[in-house]
Amino acid sequence: MNTHLIQNPVLRGFHPDPSILRVGEDYYIATSTFEWFPGVRLHHSRDLVHFRPIGYALTRPSQLALHGNPRSGGVWAPCLSYADGLFFLVYTDVKAWGHGYCDAHNYLVTAQRIEGPWSEPMYLNSSGFDPSLFHDDDGRKWLVNVVWDHRPGRNQFGGIALQEVCLPERRLIGAPRLIFRGSPLGCTEGPHLYKRRGQYYLIVAEGGTSYDHAVTLARASSLEGPYELAPENPLLSARHDPELSLQKSGHASLVETPGGELYLAHLCGRPRGPGRRCTLGRETALQRVRWDAQGWLTLDNNGHTRSPSPSLQVPAPVLPRQAFPSEPVRDDFDKKQLGPHFQTLRDPADASWLSLTERPGFLRLRGRESPQSLHRQSLVGRRIQSLDCRVQTLLEFQPQSFQQAAGLGCFYDDECFFLAQVTWDERAGKCLKLLGSERGKLVDWTPEPVLLGKRTTCLRADLSGEGLCFSFSEDGARFTSLGPELDLTLLSDEATSLGLGFTGAFAVLFAYDLGGTHAAADFDYLDYEEREASDG
Repeated sequence: MNTHLIQNPVLRGFHPDPSILRVGEDYYIATSTFEWFPGVRLHHSRDLVHFRPIGYALTRPSQLALHGNPRSGGVWAPCLSYADGLFFLVYTDVKAWGHGYCDAHNYLVTAQRIEGPWSEPMYLNSSGFDPSLFHDDDGRKWLVNVVWDHRPGRNQFGGIALQEVCLPERRLIGAPRLIFRGSPLGCTEGPHLYKRRGQYYLIVAEGGTSYDHAVTLARASSLEGPYELAPENPLLSARHDPELSLQKSGHASLVETPGGELYLAHLCGRPRGPGRRCTLGRETALQRVRWDAQGWLTLDNNGHTRSPSPSLQVPAPVLPRQAFPSEPVRDDFDKKQLGPHFQTLRDPADASWLSLTERPGFLRLRGRESPQSLHRQSLVGRRIQSLDCRVQTLLEFQPQSFQQAAGLGCFYDDECFFLAQVTWDERAGKCLKLLGSERGKLVDWTPEPVLLGKRTTCLRADLSGEGLCFSFSEDGARFTSLGPELDLTLLSDEATSLGLGFTGAFAVLFAYDLGGTHAAADFDYLDYEEREASDG
């Protein structure tokens, strides 16, 4: 890769709603994590070319309680900012969405260091989602967020509201003011405020977070408006060209380098196949922008202005290059805590169901609720970031009932997943089964259970384009196929029952015990190996 170019997406696989921030020479991006715990994934860069995960902001149940949150609920659209020697993070915890009402609770946390610890949350409001914090020159702080209108027949995206934040009193003060109702593109969300030369600039996402997604720009001479739309909106979009590699481009935030160069971090998706499904979820890309003579932002990737099209390759800033070590291919579970590439589903990892010390060198999961539960699953996941990769684990598990299972899976949400699981059958005893859930309906891809005779089982998943194949081995050398080739695109935003999801595909290790005895499964390692660096 040419190190003088930014290769998009810069954050591959399930990294949506990016909020980008520079503090000194360091760049940070925060992304949404939805029902996965810990909440708000954080990445660091020194050159906008290379990024490394540095952990999560919301690491305690007191900051984020996700039991019962719906699929694609939880943490929406975090916003990072820095002022007064502190990092600020605002975020939404969505408890209900998709059927008219939207229960969206907005909070603020702070930290002296980006790595944390982050404070206990300050409640802001529940009027809508996508909160953003703006620090004005006079020291006052302002919250903007979407106002959600659930009333039938109304525009649900009711506009962008502004309200002052009083930190000493830990609350919002003054009445909220509706400052922007959006452009004709509609679905106005994802607001971010900036100030330049006395003018206030409002960047919003519009068109919905699918193939009509776009970035709209407006400005005003007063914080409260009125806001004038840019003459060349949208600033960024792929809605006009289905052949562009980076589709769904929108939901952007702005950063300036020490040398005055400007970049937009934005959400994007890369569809595959005739169904145009984005199995890797919504990802993060960067585009270069500049101020034109009239004081509006315009794309400036390759010297071609007035085009909203996102680019796969973008000129990098004039900065020293700094590469980071890539995420490990193998995790041998020899540390006392999970690495930053892992997350759990809704429930924080604790010793009651997950341990890296009870059997050193192994990840022990104690079975709890099923993968379709919205509460307490024993499940650990790592993002799938390439559609040409192999995932493998070695499992030791001795089930005594068909209600006990553990294994390796590929998982989108509680409706859409595939599980290669060691379980028990009345006819065969200990055996292997391949189960799938297609929009909530369970499918058994192995009507005849595969008998297992050894104490350990090696499980493997091979992803290739739109296909997924599971296999197994009892000696670690000879692998046998398990079930047919599966449709990997089922694990995508577009394949959910609502036709709209917000997360991405994970490789998961799991255990469940529906009898309530919490049977333990031990995983020796997890390999995740990409055959290609990226999927264009």
